[in-house]
Amino acid sequence: MSKLVINHLDLYYNDFQALKNINLEIEANEITAFIGPSGCGKSTLLKSLNRMNDLVKNCRITGQVLLDGEDLYRDIDINVLRKKVGMVFQKPNPFPMSIYDNIAFGPRTHGIHNKTQLDEVVEKSLRQAAIWDEVKDRLNKSALGMSGGQQQRLCIARALAVEPDILLMDEPTSALDPISTAKIEELVIELKKKYTIVIVTHNMQQAVRISDKTAFFLLGEVVEYNKTSQLFSLPQDERTENYITGRFG
Repeated sequence: MSKLVINHLDLYYNDFQALKNINLEIEANEITAFIGPSGCGKSTLLKSLNRMNDLVKNCRITGQVLLDGEDLYRDIDINVLRKKVGMVFQKPNPFPMSIYDNIAFGPRTHGIHNKTQLDEVVEKSLRQAAIWDEVKDRLNKSALGMSGGQQQRLCIARALAVEPDILLMDEPTSALDPISTAKIEELVIELKKKYTIVIVTHNMQQAVRISDKTAFFLLGEVVEYNKTSQLFSLPQDERTENYITGRFG
């Protein structure tokens, strides 16, 4: 099962240093939450874990990110990496095509064209994302006709369809209502049996409810990283305590 190790990671946009000396070990089959105020670097780090920042002009990264011992930035082909490390964004972003084609898109890109195989992948992914029963009778309808919560579970299914090892989630419930949020949280807890999950969340209660470990970010640094239960009940750093008790942020 896949584990991520981040060593001495610095990230710059031109002269601005957005991440400073990040050192984290993200364990396999755990949910790791990144919390902290807006603009503190948590989404920037998340995107570095599958090289989304490659697309950003004048972005420079030093240090190492190791996926099962291989350096993401030196040893792994980017197409292989994107298959291994899936991403779910803050706002559901289904493609303007059918529900079926949304899920089949990734597998087709990776060379699966057999209809029976694709049918199996689509059903399996939608079942894993706990949405199969809601959509099985309208697979050929546009994904854009689904509710926001359904669209987000569809996007999770789409990420799972290429069988990644790691799932990165950037505030996956911030645009959703409480009922959809609860469904996604249940789903994420279920998925950690098979995947390593890293989730950026603004919602501290969400981190407490679903994550095994939590990293607290401030101004581009990891201030504290610990088991979630310990970080929230006995923070080691005064800045963590101030944040989780609502004194700032």
